[in-house]
Amino acid sequence: KRFEQVDKRFAELREDMNKRFEQVDKRFEQVDKRFEQVDKRFEQLMNFLWILTAIFTTIMGAVIGFAYWDRRTIIRKAVDESAARIEAKGPVREILNALRDLARMNPDVMKVLRDHHLL
Repeated sequence: KRFEQVDKRFAELREDMNKRFEQVDKRFEQVDKRFEQVDKRFEQLMNFLWILTAIFTTIMGAVIGFAYWDRRTIIRKAVDESAARIEAKGPVREILNALRDLARMNPDVMKVLRDHHLL
């Protein structure tokens, strides 16, 4: 009887130990699942950061391109307006008219003015 009681206790202990090991295994599985969830979330965050970086880079490229185009256009327009004002008013216009009059009498002057697109 005594041995049977000891065997029963060992059997109960074995069952308790098996239950505890099963619980520990379940906890490890839960921890593994949690790690997988954290890994998926981290991957989602990294993808989101890459998307934000791409959007920021695209916007900055567009802004820099627009600024370059705008400055180039404004400078070209300002140069053309300045040249037109200088030619319309002032001594440059008078000198150009005098050279055109001289070109009618002198073929060399006419050739030079045509080469420089002033006639």
